[in-house]
Amino acid sequence: MDGNGRWARRRRLPRIAGHRAGMAAVRETVNICAQLRLTALSLYAFSAENWKRPQMEIDTLMGLLREYIQKELAEIHRNNIRLKILGHYERLPREVRADLDEALEMTSHNTGMVLCVALNYSARTELVDAFNSILKEIQPGQNREAPVTEATIADHLYTRGLPDPDLLIRTSGEMRISNFLLWQIAYAEIWVTDTCWPDFTRRQLLQAVIDFQKRERRYGGLGDNGA
Repeated sequence: MDGNGRWARRRRLPRIAGHRAGMAAVRETVNICAQLRLTALSLYAFSAENWKRPQMEIDTLMGLLREYIQKELAEIHRNNIRLKILGHYERLPREVRADLDEALEMTSHNTGMVLCVALNYSARTELVDAFNSILKEIQPGQNREAPVTEATIADHLYTRGLPDPDLLIRTSGEMRISNFLLWQIAYAEIWVTDTCWPDFTRRQLLQAVIDFQKRERRYGGLGDNGA
């Protein structure tokens, strides 16, 4: 969800104004995706690298995260959405963790769309965690004969039990992956828009979905025309 700072700078506003405006885009995107009955929606909210930002901005982001949870949790629950956190969110401030724990508990039995929010997330760390988890399952002195497969790794990722993403959307014209779901997006379609995240509305989201539906997915094979 890129472009909050750029959006604010173009309007000669402080960066916090961009982050706050981005909350409206989050709300609209979540609601539309739930209406479309998507299996899962993943939002990259705070990366492990974002700790390098100024402390004032980090504090602002944490405050906005709490505000979003407190304002939107009831509606998320009414819409039968289940919240899932990707990343080591135990490093977040205590108050934020408390709000997240409440949201996770309240929505834990919901059966609709899974809303994955990446917080203190790093795809490389996720892979390291997965491999270490697999190693821990090998008992001392055990001679593991069964090979590690793609399914084995997938079952130890933060996203275990969820399908791999079909579509990756990047706002603000960014043309990089940014250490996000590196394993899971191996065959995801990528859709890039110059629109900054606060201006990302229903129109852009539906356009991304329509464009996705027109694409021919090959998964490394040949298309219908043999190309």
